[in-house]
Amino acid sequence: MSRARIRTALSGTVTALLAVALAGCAGWGGSDGGSGGANSIDVLMVNNPQMIDLQRLTEENFTRETGIAVNFTVLPENDVRDKISQEFSSQAGQYDVASLSNFEIPIYAKSKWIAPLDDYVAADSTFNQADILPPMTKSLTADDGKLYGQPFYGESSFLMYRKDVLDAQGITMPEKPTWQQIADIAAQVDGKQPGMAGICLRGQPGWGQIFAPLTTVVNTFGGTWFDADWNARVDSPEFRAATQFYVDLVRAHGETGAPQAGFTECLNNLIQGNVAMWYDATSAAGSLEAADSPVKGKMGYVAAPVVKTPSSGWLYAWSWSIQQASEKKDNAWKFISWASSRQYEELVGGQLGWSRVPAGKRASTYTNPDYLQEASAFAEPTEQAISSADPRNPGVQPRPAIGIQFVDIPEFTDLGTQVSQYVSSAIAGRMSVGEALERGQRLAEDVAERYQSRKEG
Repeated sequence: MSRARIRTALSGTVTALLAVALAGCAGWGGSDGGSGGANSIDVLMVNNPQMIDLQRLTEENFTRETGIAVNFTVLPENDVRDKISQEFSSQAGQYDVASLSNFEIPIYAKSKWIAPLDDYVAADSTFNQADILPPMTKSLTADDGKLYGQPFYGESSFLMYRKDVLDAQGITMPEKPTWQQIADIAAQVDGKQPGMAGICLRGQPGWGQIFAPLTTVVNTFGGTWFDADWNARVDSPEFRAATQFYVDLVRAHGETGAPQAGFTECLNNLIQGNVAMWYDATSAAGSLEAADSPVKGKMGYVAAPVVKTPSSGWLYAWSWSIQQASEKKDNAWKFISWASSRQYEELVGGQLGWSRVPAGKRASTYTNPDYLQEASAFAEPTEQAISSADPRNPGVQPRPAIGIQFVDIPEFTDLGTQVSQYVSSAIAGRMSVGEALERGQRLAEDVAERYQSRKEG
């Protein structure tokens, strides 16, 4: 997926669930959907680079092998989420397959907008579901125990750091650091090279921006957005301690312009030598180790820092689902099976290069010598980060909904974004963390009341 887009804000699409439809634009040789014959399918997907590679490879490989033509509609991330929401909520059946994330899939499954895949998996001896990393399978499984998506590529989060900068100060990075150790290292290296801050942490508002990393910090500090009974816990001591720690760290030793810094800004800061460390998405490593990167070969990668939990990395995956209203589910599964297969990864590696493989989903990827040769610096810590993620038990207490860096309910997109604006203001010094979370608690209580009333009903 696009290294920037996978962890950017997912927009408010799912909050409404019935978003305004936006006009589609056809891809190479594609259509606006619904115009194919009986032996064709219509696929609606995001325009991230790995998806574009898939589109280019489909006709000469999948279609040639199966005789199934694929009509692609390809849109930017925010637009495709709006169109998928409108299409699937109406069950118009215009599109057979769509690219959804592990945020939307459990929600869409509950609404019966997408079809379970268990029978297809059981009948497909070539797919090998056991090779899919277990956290990915778990995150795409709904509360009814059925599987509703297959990952195309995925990520977790880890700590990235300049080995040479730490070495110059005689600092050894632990393989599994605590957040306090990271704060201490940030203080030690801050300013030791001209213009270089100790660490970069996202401060940009957005539930998919600042709260992607910050919610993982909350989890490992022992906090949670809601407890198992849907009591809002945003102003709990643990949530406050985590947020205060995060805000203090980025204010004391973080990047310039932290309240406006998101994934892209932190990536650029690390590449340009403006920061010594960064906690963020595992998929960023590909850019850091690219042939033209000034920091290629200088980087180290270790597990997401922890406090009370054994691991704390997040989990995200662009995945494939079949619309329940599709009349071509068998052909749709054949496409999904091919696009998420080990054989497709080998096709990409052989034709386009192993750095462009949609990784982060299969265990076999991380034993493939061709892939490991290209991704040797970060492959093992990436696989470990994804494998250790537990989307149903990411903290120290039971949760009412699946999710690590998010709460998998439609209301979270608005809730998280509004609270993120307050926390970003705290980073900017315009309000205290206490005030930010008091406001956030009131918003969370409004959401909690809806779910508590449903339980009582």
